Amino acid sequence: MSIVNIQNPSNNTATRISFDDHQIDESKICPRAINIIKKLHAADYEAYLVGGCVRDLILNITPKDFDVVTNARPEQICKIFSHSRLIGRRFRLVHIYSQRSYIEVSTFRAIADADKQMHTQEDNNGRIVRDNTYGNMEEDALRRDFTINALYYDLVTSEVIDFCHGMQDLRNQQIKMIGDEFTRYKEDPVRMLRAVRFKSKLSLALTEETAEPINSLGGLLRDIPPARLFDEMVKLFHSGSAVKCFNALKEHNLLHILFPYTAHNLDNDEQFMQLIYAALANTDRRIITGKSVNPAFIFAILLWKPYQSLLDEYMSRDQPVSELVWAAARTTVANQSSITFIPKRLAIVICEIWRLQHRFTQRKNRRTLKILNHPRFRAAYDFFCLRTEAGEIDSGECIWWTQVQNADDEEKHNMIQTKKHHSI
Repeated sequence: MSIVNIQNPSNNTATRISFDDHQIDESKICPRAINIIKKLHAADYEAYLVGGCVRDLILNITPKDFDVVTNARPEQICKIFSHSRLIGRRFRLVHIYSQRSYIEVSTFRAIADADKQMHTQEDNNGRIVRDNTYGNMEEDALRRDFTINALYYDLVTSEVIDFCHGMQDLRNQQIKMIGDEFTRYKEDPVRMLRAVRFKSKLSLALTEETAEPINSLGGLLRDIPPARLFDEMVKLFHSGSAVKCFNALKEHNLLHILFPYTAHNLDNDEQFMQLIYAALANTDRRIITGKSVNPAFIFAILLWKPYQSLLDEYMSRDQPVSELVWAAARTTVANQSSITFIPKRLAIVICEIWRLQHRFTQRKNRRTLKILNHPRFRAAYDFFCLRTEAGEIDSGECIWWTQVQNADDEEKHNMIQTKKHHSI
């Protein structure tokens, strides 16, 4: 590992790690990210890959996203790239598009200090709500969250640039916060969720100093906009390590903050716990094998018991059961949306999955089989079978619905008649 001086205003020394020590396979780097960096270089700007993509490349993981950082200002970046969009309020970023996908490009930033920087603002809890103070590469590294995310890759020299000993922490299989942990979590409480996700996804350990404040500061997540928390939940449960993430949320006392209704119903309910684990494990398998997943499914699982509890309360009302089902479903989703926002398109899917659970148990005539053509049948059927796996319902129920899907019309008629006689 070679160490050389990097020219920056502070004249500090960074570690430059050569290919022999990092072994990054450049064929795994997105060609569009490479072209963006080359175009910035051609315009006489610095540009590097940064953050999670560099971390993953070192770990021999093909990154899903590639981020670029440069000393060009956002407005200057937009002038260079025609298919670009300036976004962000807290951080001004540029998205450079290619069809429907984009590469995110940011400008070197200095350490946030509301007392010294006119472009930085904090709320009463110390959370950074606006931060567009630009700096150099070293300052940019020091303001990032964890050391393993403060790594830069220089395409010109094929070297990793490390100001914060992130490479050493990767080798030690640990996640360490840059700077004072309490201060950094207060600046952005979502860092606690990122710590949990990286710990679970990368099978790394949080250092004691990084983990310790989470239990006491978890409540700060209640001040985060619900839409942002929803995005973080999708990242957690679609990481391919959903089971580990769920356990980590419980371990660090964050589950009752993010999903209070779920946590309340988990007490002394082994079946609900088994249902959740079965669903999360199934989601992990689908993601690992490249199959599609829908966030609505996980939310439907996590909120299943809260919905059932509310429906039990509503059943005393003098209204048709179908109306009570929809009322309980909508209220359950609305309650959770006040914490982690659930988009309307997903809320509808969740409610339909729940409604179809009641129809699965009503098989007295051929009209019942119309459910097979319902657009949410497959998701609801998978949900129903997971309930069987958790021991909530008899396994024969799931088997019947599995068989009827592949039966011809005559076989379906016979199955309905047989089930009808058995239910008399």
